Amino acid sequence: MLFAVICKDKDGALDVRMASRPDHLAFLEGLGNQLKAAGPLTDDNGSPIGSLVIIDAENRREVEAIAEKDPYAEAGLFDSVEITAWKWLINNPEET
Repeated sequence: MLFAVICKDKDGALDVRMASRPDHLAFLEGLGNQLKAAGPLTDDNGSPIGSLVIIDAENRREVEAIAEKDPYAEAGLFDSVEITAWKWLINNPEET
């Protein structure tokens, strides 16, 4: 089952994001095939304001545990984290 993890950064937390970024990227790479897609949410100027991560997991609790271990979350970057089930309907490379 796929889940979208939608995280919004705290205002003025760009320094926290940049300092935690190498650990965050290593963490995502460590998810292996569970990670389906990831990238920053940006403002209209392209500056990061959050994160979108798509994770394949058995259930929401598993995704919650993964999200809590993200170095960005551990560093206190996020103002909010929303986890919702997601169905990849269009352009899903696993469906072609």
